[in-house]
Amino acid sequence: MEREAMEFDVVVVGGGPAGLSAAIRLKQLDAGLSVCLIDKGAEIGAHILSGAVMDPRALNELMPDWQAKDAPLDTPVGEDRFVMLSERGGIGFPQFMLPGCFLNHGNYIVSLGSVCRWLGAQAEALGVDIYPGFAGAQVLYDTHGAVGGIVTGDMGMGRDGQPTTAFQPGMELRAKYTLFAEGCRGHLGKELEERFDLRKGADPQVYGIGIKELWEVQPEQHRKGLVMHTAGWPLDAATYGGSFCYHYGDNLVSIGMVVGAGYSNPYLSPFEEMQRLKTHPKFSAMLAGGKRLAYGARALTAGGLQALPKLVFPGGALIGDDAGFLVASRIKGSHAAIKTGMLAADAAAAALAAGRAQDELTGYPETFRNSWLYDELYQARNFKPWMAKGLYLGSLMFGIDQQLFRGRAPWTLGLTPDHTKLKRADECAPIAYPKPDGVLTFDRLSSVFLSNTNHEENQPCHLLLKDADVPIATNLALYDAPEQRYCPAGVYEIVRDEKDENPRLQINAQNCVHCKTCDIKDPTQNIRWVTPQGGEGPIYQQM
Repeated sequence: MEREAMEFDVVVVGGGPAGLSAAIRLKQLDAGLSVCLIDKGAEIGAHILSGAVMDPRALNELMPDWQAKDAPLDTPVGEDRFVMLSERGGIGFPQFMLPGCFLNHGNYIVSLGSVCRWLGAQAEALGVDIYPGFAGAQVLYDTHGAVGGIVTGDMGMGRDGQPTTAFQPGMELRAKYTLFAEGCRGHLGKELEERFDLRKGADPQVYGIGIKELWEVQPEQHRKGLVMHTAGWPLDAATYGGSFCYHYGDNLVSIGMVVGAGYSNPYLSPFEEMQRLKTHPKFSAMLAGGKRLAYGARALTAGGLQALPKLVFPGGALIGDDAGFLVASRIKGSHAAIKTGMLAADAAAAALAAGRAQDELTGYPETFRNSWLYDELYQARNFKPWMAKGLYLGSLMFGIDQQLFRGRAPWTLGLTPDHTKLKRADECAPIAYPKPDGVLTFDRLSSVFLSNTNHEENQPCHLLLKDADVPIATNLALYDAPEQRYCPAGVYEIVRDEKDENPRLQINAQNCVHCKTCDIKDPTQNIRWVTPQGGEGPIYQQM
């Protein structure tokens, strides 16, 4: 197909904190560089979802005058709480008993989407060409096999895969270097890992599934600056996970839950566990009389240092959560994303200044290895492996790891892929979840409505099955179709005929919030998430 093409020094794929920081850094280093950034969301920040408590360390390095430039970091953390929940109560831990990773003095409660919108404005002011609504659909390779840019997605393709009257072909965005910042489980990042064998020598990546709601609460229930984390109920002791609750802004509360994707019971539903969490007295009293404003979900990387792939390949690099730079023990990744974006930009700018193009940016992994971020990830490297062994043993051993060894224990534990841990349905007990009351707890469809998710129905489905027989012959037969429960948006549904026979999998792709949990948790790895048309999916506000 003939496509229009544009040439740049650097193309950045993804408008999260990693991609925006890389673009800003490139223009800071050399204002003459041509830098293009694309994002599949309808606007910068539309697909950004995080808790979020932000460590400003990397932002201080990128833009020391961020306060003077009115960055939306305006709620400093004033109080930390950590509570081990039982079904009706809980035990709070004094701060002196908590590892340093659970303390947030000097950090800020933010809407990460708002931070990215602000970063986008800073990037545009420096001359970065930003194109929201354009999805990176394919990687361009040159005749030597090096990455030479990307192709944006075609628009106006029909469900049958044929062009409609509204068809517009994607463009080739060619670059001397391409930085991939797609976030967790980026579909182009997956392709690059396979093509260049980037995971050789690394542990498999492991993930969490995050569900978040934004509430406006009654003024008397608001504690601006409060950061509360919990573990325990409603999850059992064998299932990794916990909740977060952040008070910020004008009576706003971010409440959410992260469930480790390595859970074993196919009947478990992270969405329903999140709804159940809100019925606990510590949350129900706080939310009473409040209003739910927004909902969203996304997967997050949790493997840490030993799960990082090789970061560079001819013509480009992986940055941010596309590589897995999240510090799971701190539940923080934005500072790591900003730092890796800066490090990759430094390496790309140096290569371009030296007249090089499309080689390996070896300076990036070298400077990462000597950075404070490497030290932080090293000290936290055993968090997820220990917590995979259960709440109580994991908490004890990670506490010893952090308090006694200060993160420098003479061992590094390994990781196991999440999709291999699901047990057969006949080995597990079903979980009876209560019906939503529409006041405190809700169903999936009303939740997806609050995410402002939209997809053109007449387009190829972006949720691909490698084998169309597997959902019924394997997933339903062995695991009672767990995709019905691990998806937080009601995308996957088993439907039957009038006689309740002949089951088939129905994919409601228009509901997809792009969390990519299905790509991660499907027990046979039969589901492949690819990007839909640019500009579609959720449009998160204040998330």
